[in-house]
Amino acid sequence: MKQKTIQKQRRLNVIYHDFKELTRAEEEIMNIIWKSGGSFVYEIIEQMSEPKPAYTTVSTVCRTLVTKGFLNYQLMSPHHRYVPVVSKEDYTDRMLGNVMQNYFDNSFAQLVSFFSEKKKVSEEEREEIIALLKQSPGN
Repeated sequence: MKQKTIQKQRRLNVIYHDFKELTRAEEEIMNIIWKSGGSFVYEIIEQMSEPKPAYTTVSTVCRTLVTKGFLNYQLMSPHHRYVPVVSKEDYTDRMLGNVMQNYFDNSFAQLVSFFSEKKKVSEEEREEIIALLKQSPGN
């Protein structure tokens, strides 16, 4: 019970207080762990692109992610199985919130306008976006 409380507190600290952006290497590892729900270092390495990093490198990044509050681990002697504390959805929500705040004055309309001007948006994608907006809560 105490471990669940600690995990919940770490998650809240990351999301609301001590949020830190992931490095590229950390993000690659987190994506693997988010997909699997939990992984040993050797399993993470198997999923990584070439050239594969050294075992000790991945282990060090995982320990850093534990310190940052993104991961926790289960000791399964003699290895650690790393599990996510912060969900991909929570991390994505926070990252997109930061992008909107820092680059688009917290305006969803400015964000959508930027992407529609910079990227070719097909008629099908426009219709899909409109349908999603109509389905969203508050509409």
